[in-house]
Amino acid sequence: MLGQIRRAGKMGRAEMARASGLSVQAVSNIIASLEDEGMLIEAGQRSRGRGLPAPQYALNPDGGYALGFEVRLHSTSITLLNLMGELRCSERQPLLDTDPETVSRQLRHQMSRMLEDTGVDARLLLGAGVVMPGPFTPTGLANTASVLPHWQDIDAENLFASALSMPVLVENDANAAAVGEHISGCTNMLSNYAFIYFGTGVGLGIVHQGRLFRGGSGNAGELGHILVPVPDAGDTSLAGLSSRMTPLENIASRDTLQQRLARAGLDGHTDDELEALAAADNPVLQQWLHDASISLSHAVHVVENLFDPDTVVLGGALPDSLLERLVQSISLAEHSTAQRKNRPVPRVMQGHSGELSAARGGAALVINSLFTPQTLS
Repeated sequence: MLGQIRRAGKMGRAEMARASGLSVQAVSNIIASLEDEGMLIEAGQRSRGRGLPAPQYALNPDGGYALGFEVRLHSTSITLLNLMGELRCSERQPLLDTDPETVSRQLRHQMSRMLEDTGVDARLLLGAGVVMPGPFTPTGLANTASVLPHWQDIDAENLFASALSMPVLVENDANAAAVGEHISGCTNMLSNYAFIYFGTGVGLGIVHQGRLFRGGSGNAGELGHILVPVPDAGDTSLAGLSSRMTPLENIASRDTLQQRLARAGLDGHTDDELEALAAADNPVLQQWLHDASISLSHAVHVVENLFDPDTVVLGGALPDSLLERLVQSISLAEHSTAQRKNRPVPRVMQGHSGELSAARGGAALVINSLFTPQTLS
């Protein structure tokens, strides 16, 4: 019912009963309980002709909150979203060590500071979503650059739940960002889509019939590790790679962009610095965009033909201007299942961007589980 009310904006008892299949009396009991918990508020009345106007109910944005955390190799982020998925507060802190105890202690301190700064009552917290780069189990990818060391044999969910004293969901950054896009982004009306996430590496969140596709061990979507051709006009540092093939994240990730800029003596660690370089048509950044668009075109073609999504969304820890250029420059193959008539949305779309997109996705995991417990869970 909370999900129905959120989608409609506000509803009356009779509408809720018809939408849920419950009796009006059952709906009335649920409404009373949700009002007592502070999650619902009266939102005016609606005339039904004869008889008394029917009261309408809406979500109370401040009736509950969700925390989202993102853990990266060198930093942790925290976000606080209200019931409507609106950002209340955020913070980013450097991380000196990625061992589990250090990380869990830092997240606990960030949570305490945020609650103190915002004045939000800890009893209104519905839970936390913690986002980390995968894979989460020992695999052949354990020693690659985008994987956090020390975490492959750790029960992260129990560790964080104990540190934060609340229910915790742990997810990889691409899946969390995909759920975040569903809660408050361009895919909120779609049930089948793919989300290419730019973070430490390049990940993929796959949503099929409203559910995240996680694979047999929860590690589906490691798109950054698929091999793609090295662009002929690309960075000369790639020239020695054998067979002219390399993992996608070696070309198209934010980390690769920053490495190229550093070799040229340029700063590109913040979104503002990257935006300034893009506005100045910096040749190093332009070369990265060229190479990344070629490799991403290949990756999008693979994703379309494997999963047949309604759209492929590009989002994550890149500035809006860079994502926009990548979306515009991707070459869409004609020989694709996505090349069909009467498409409801474009084949490639721009999603949420910025360094907080995954942390917001972590909080969105909690909100989504509240609104739609059988969807995207």
